[in-house]
Amino acid sequence: MNKDSTIDLARLSAMDVAHSSRLLKGVRDATLSGLRPRVRPRPVIGDSWRRMLRDGVDPDLDVRAGLLTAEELEEKRQTSPLFPLLPMLREALVAVADAAQHIMVISDADGRILWREGHPGVLRMADRLGFQLGAHWAEDVVGTNGIGTPLVARRPVQVFSAEHFVQSQHPWICTGAPITDPRDGRVLGVVDVSGPMDTLHPATLSWVHSVAQLAEARLREQLQGSLERLRSVAAPVLARMSGRALAVDPFGWTAAVTGMPPVDRVALPKSLAEGCCWIPALGACNVTPLPGGWLLMVDEEPRPLGATRIALDVSRPRRWSLEVSGAAATWAHELSPRHAELLFVLALHPAGRSASALADDLFGDGTRTVTVRAEMSRVRRYLGALLAHRPYRFADDANVTIHLPDDPRDLLPHSVAPAVSAARTRSSPGGDQSSPAGD
Repeated sequence: MNKDSTIDLARLSAMDVAHSSRLLKGVRDATLSGLRPRVRPRPVIGDSWRRMLRDGVDPDLDVRAGLLTAEELEEKRQTSPLFPLLPMLREALVAVADAAQHIMVISDADGRILWREGHPGVLRMADRLGFQLGAHWAEDVVGTNGIGTPLVARRPVQVFSAEHFVQSQHPWICTGAPITDPRDGRVLGVVDVSGPMDTLHPATLSWVHSVAQLAEARLREQLQGSLERLRSVAAPVLARMSGRALAVDPFGWTAAVTGMPPVDRVALPKSLAEGCCWIPALGACNVTPLPGGWLLMVDEEPRPLGATRIALDVSRPRRWSLEVSGAAATWAHELSPRHAELLFVLALHPAGRSASALADDLFGDGTRTVTVRAEMSRVRRYLGALLAHRPYRFADDANVTIHLPDDPRDLLPHSVAPAVSAARTRSSPGGDQSSPAGD
């Protein structure tokens, strides 16, 4: 390998496992000592190590959080949105994992291990590592690993031997992929396949990722089924109405509409209740509950919102939101990772950004304007007139506030967008920034 090359799993798998492990140990030791390693760790691993060093995780101390009690574990299992998917995950993973001397592990969104099955000998090895039912394997608890790191990075990650930040985990390889809720973009948990380091195979990452995608497809099927049931209830009601109205599920997905073009989804406030509600994409609405959702009847008398304040909150590591307040009402909406990136960049540029500039900000490629325009179209579906275009920007009369994490390095940690990466390196200690759009 060249001095400035980056380690990749294909190269490691072609080597002797012991040699691969020694190479990675040298890279890790140099990095932890503040020296420049002979080869760089993979970006997802290097980013994780930097978080661990910053947060004070001890690389030589095996620190384990308390296990859940049997009662706590069972409660989390029963309430987990992944529980109905367990038979499918078992069928797709356990038999192959057992034959390959691996185990299947499923965690919740906090990194707690809820299910664990597979090769008996590997299960005993996992016990010695603290990789047990009810254990907390979040990244800030046990360092870089195949459960906690995918939760932060929001993408599949394979962690081999000394890529684990904590030394006691070096005999291990784990490959995890997050499972995302198609209804609102939340990460529901991680599916992971783990085993001894001599079972390294780069195809495992694709396999685990495919199983996570299969789980998400099953969740989408469930979503469509619930929308069909809501549609059967709402259709007779909408047929008797003359104005604009739509039936939506609790996450804003549309089951049926009348008097207006169909839309896939409407962004709803976090706490929707019966009565009058202001929704940016629709304006003032009268809200009535339906079995399995809501009936939104658009008030045809326009109500001025007045002076508008928009608060973009990106201060938390995995939850981002937008709150809009004015004379008419206050409205809040949780953001997907991509939309959090997009709105953060727009908030940094009150005068606006062209599609080409946004493509460069997000992808480092100014030619990806089609992708940017598609995402902006989705954002405008729930922000309506609060988002202008030509160039893309927040409305001229809106006052935009960005709530940042205390440490800039915690800003959208999943993001590899050039504009976000640049913002993380700024010397600002964090806090809140205000910028009236259009200034």
